[in-house]
Amino acid sequence: QVQLVESGGGSVQAGDSLRLSCAASGLTFSSYTMGWFRQAPGKEREFVAAISWILGRTYYGDSVKDRFTISRDSAKNTVNLQMNSLKPEDTAAYYCTAGRTVWSTNPNEYMYWGQGTQVTVSS
Repeated sequence: QVQLVESGGGSVQAGDSLRLSCAASGLTFSSYTMGWFRQAPGKEREFVAAISWILGRTYYGDSVKDRFTISRDSAKNTVNLQMNSLKPEDTAAYYCTAGRTVWSTNPNEYMYWGQGTQVTVSS
């Protein structure tokens, strides 16, 4: 079955960087748009970034644009999220996701989800 396993979360100071990784298995990786969402306590799940299976185009949420970079390694079936200049408001559980959509900010458009990895940014 499909598995998405995130890693790389942790606790950092404002201004630091973190790199999240998601290892995918059980799917044809090159045929799926891969994305990251995040969810803070009491808030809705928020779109962070996606990299489309079509031409590898990337998309970002407004709050992370110019700070986060999503990439995929098809040889390793992994998708990465490089997070720079982290802010306390980036604190959330980060979820890796896969879907057949070209790309979408709607979590309902994605088919598979990882268990999440916690990112905590202190000021």
